[in-house]
Amino acid sequence: MRRAWLVPIVLSTFIAATPAFAQGGARPSPDAKPFDTVNVKLASQPGDPSFAAFRQNLGAVAKGRVFETLARNVVSHGFFWDRDFANDFDPKRTGAENLATAIRLEQGSGAGWQMLADFAAEPTASAIPTAPGVLCAPGRPLFEQDDFDRLVDATRSSPTEWVYPHTAGVELRAAPRPASSPVETLGTYFVRVIHFETVPANADPLRTAWTRVAAPSGKIGYVAPDTLNSLAAARLCYIKDITGRWSITGFIGGGN
Repeated sequence: MRRAWLVPIVLSTFIAATPAFAQGGARPSPDAKPFDTVNVKLASQPGDPSFAAFRQNLGAVAKGRVFETLARNVVSHGFFWDRDFANDFDPKRTGAENLATAIRLEQGSGAGWQMLADFAAEPTASAIPTAPGVLCAPGRPLFEQDDFDRLVDATRSSPTEWVYPHTAGVELRAAPRPASSPVETLGTYFVRVIHFETVPANADPLRTAWTRVAAPSGKIGYVAPDTLNSLAAARLCYIKDITGRWSITGFIGGGN
């Protein structure tokens, strides 16, 4: 049965989406037994050189951490913020001001600027049906929705427990160390999150922590930081105007 929560499921950060057991390790490990493989076709990198140049510049903006410079790269009007805006979105504010609120730009030591840098470095992007001409990153993968639904049901899990590698060939290791013995080499399919190792405050665990996962083979091991993607990842959205200039036009965050 097709479920509405995956059309689409997006959350402001994977921390917000993931059940408490995955952060704190309170849930016992699932049985080490095989489950059905649900393959994922990874999103591609857009072929527009001007878009690549814009994101390269955005990376420099994130490194410089000057709000006025960022504002020149965000639409002044029409910025959208989907899924987790609650009472924070204010249509009277500029796009840059709403973006700063959405990603908590100046929170703590500047975690929002790092988030912006991560978005700029993300190679993939894909269109969204509700906004013609808009590209959002990271791009959404393709997979058989019904197969995924059956996998969630069969394992009595939550959809937020499932992630997939950035690329084929990611190593599943016996311990959360680069030199640890490989258990298995993963393909581009869903694996189940068991828990994360130590995660810095306000950080995305998939980017910063080793992740203990179960593979379809039934083997359990650890995957290095920044090698897994989540359907629940936040997305930054871009648009190209009639002059050929790209700008940030929206943010897709939390909510079902």
